[in-house]
Amino acid sequence: MYRLLKGDKVLWGILGLLAIFSFLPVFSASSNLVYVVGTGTPWGYLMKHFFILVIGFALMYAIHKIPYHYFKGISILLLPVVILLLVYTATQGTVIEGANASRWVKIPIIGLSFQTSTLAAVVLMVYVASYLSKPNLRELKFSTSLIQLWLPVLTVVLLIFPSNLSTAALLFLMVLFLAYIAHYPMRYLLVLCGLGLAFVFLFFLLVKAFPNQFPNRIDTWVSRIENFTSGKSEDGNYQIARAKTAIVSGKIFGLGAGKSRMKNFLPQSSSDFIYAIIVEEFGLVGGIGLITLYLLLLYRIVVITHNSETVFGKLAVVGLGIPIIFQAFINIGVALQVLPVTGQNLPMISSGGTSAWMTCIAMGIILSISSNRKQALPEEQGKELNYSNPIQILSETH
Repeated sequence: MYRLLKGDKVLWGILGLLAIFSFLPVFSASSNLVYVVGTGTPWGYLMKHFFILVIGFALMYAIHKIPYHYFKGISILLLPVVILLLVYTATQGTVIEGANASRWVKIPIIGLSFQTSTLAAVVLMVYVASYLSKPNLRELKFSTSLIQLWLPVLTVVLLIFPSNLSTAALLFLMVLFLAYIAHYPMRYLLVLCGLGLAFVFLFFLLVKAFPNQFPNRIDTWVSRIENFTSGKSEDGNYQIARAKTAIVSGKIFGLGAGKSRMKNFLPQSSSDFIYAIIVEEFGLVGGIGLITLYLLLLYRIVVITHNSETVFGKLAVVGLGIPIIFQAFINIGVALQVLPVTGQNLPMISSGGTSAWMTCIAMGIILSISSNRKQALPEEQGKELNYSNPIQILSETH
């Protein structure tokens, strides 16, 4: 088994530990789903989670066997597909309490829901890394990259934005970060930041001026920010109040596996607020231990970035790995009331199929880069980075 797994063995170990640990909180929190939904059993939800992780690790294993430079062409082929999927998802018109909830599409054959934005994020980051790995990027004119780079980026982000602000914002910021470390001209990045802020402001104005013309989530976003800034913990922020109670109840060593009480009062105890259940059951020790695993995951991402011998490999690892770390700490920050509620899952821990599968696919690509770093294309093997380039500085931090 050890010989079959290529790439960074420590990364494999961290991912395995996260997956194994996830069964305990998912099994415990699933009793809330049984109580609320009224169908299924905790064992049924546990088997579903097991099935999802088995498929996810199978995808990771298969993808890590593919030489990573193939993903350049794959991302180009898949980008139009994910844009069409995002358009189809946006036109579903799913509305929950007047808010735009068009995030998922149904897969008729197996009856599961698929969140297209997660697939779009993985494909887009690989595509952006491929484009930014071109030589002489610093001398590139904005008009040259407008069609090939920024038009696909803005199309994907704008299609995700109305129904999922946090995912769209994280994706756009990661693209800007990749462009920055790849030495894309700073003046163009500042212009893009200004255009992004102007679009958000214009969107808010249009929604306020024509509130009933199309479904949106403006009221939800505003409510979450107001609840966060005001510090309310009762009617306006029910979930945060229960999450804080769960965290306080855990103390140092927790109540024990499966003994959480707040899981019965947290609507999203198995996904968005699963970290609160983990701390309640495993205490401060368990909460810090989980954070340590994510920090180790970040460290291995930096190491693989350093060891990669091509610009595409470095950028792809950063673009695929860093958002997973951000997502983890955003989820933890929400449970601790450090950040407003965003709806981001805890990677490799929370229940849910699409997010876990896309995380496994992203990690499979990173493992492919770590195992095939000496199989670069001929035109990439002799390429050297300018030491003034931030990506070179990043790669030397190990």
